[in-house]
Amino acid sequence: MRFLVRVIVNAFAIWVVTLIPVLEVSIRPFAPGETLQVALTFLVVAAIFALVNTIVGTVVKIVAIPLYILTLGLISFIINGFLLWLTAWITTGFNWGLTVESFWWGVVAAIIISVINAIFGAILRPQRKKERR
Repeated sequence: MRFLVRVIVNAFAIWVVTLIPVLEVSIRPFAPGETLQVALTFLVVAAIFALVNTIVGTVVKIVAIPLYILTLGLISFIINGFLLWLTAWITTGFNWGLTVESFWWGVVAAIIISVINAIFGAILRPQRKKERR
């Protein structure tokens, strides 16, 4: 259930990023490109992004621990941009999916996606009940 919520939030965040024309991030939907195919494309791209972030992102973040220390965590922006670019590369191999024209605009798009995910994560996170003594 958590993965499904994460995919839906990622799909929404990617949709928001594609609405900003300056970022040069776009989506190429499944054929024939009707509304349903566009929505399914966003969901599939979001699922692939979540999987890339979980599998590849974890390995890259572990390997980059010294860079996290040296840059005080700022390398995470570059790593998130790389993971978004990797997702775009994977999906464009199928003639549909995410397109990122520039790596640095991809980094900015990844920052926006992270902010949206953080906001929705704070809203949708299950609250712990306070224990009474």
